[in-house]
Amino acid sequence: MTVDARGHRCPVPSLRLRRALEGQAAGARLTLLATDSMARIDVPFLMRELGGRVVQIEEEDGVLSITVETGDARTG
Repeated sequence: MTVDARGHRCPVPSLRLRRALEGQAAGARLTLLATDSMARIDVPFLMRELGGRVVQIEEEDGVLSITVETGDARTG
């Protein structure tokens, strides 16, 4: 699943990702697309809070692509 938050400022990208993670099974992977560089800081913090992890962060043409994975417990 891809969560597109391009063009939105903090905290919207993290909020959209959090909403998308709700009810996902353990090990589910989602990718957040964001143009706000704060997502590079906010998303790892969010994933630690939710018991998940950041798998990969890439940036191309000013767009961050952040892939996350849910933890053992259901998120949300």
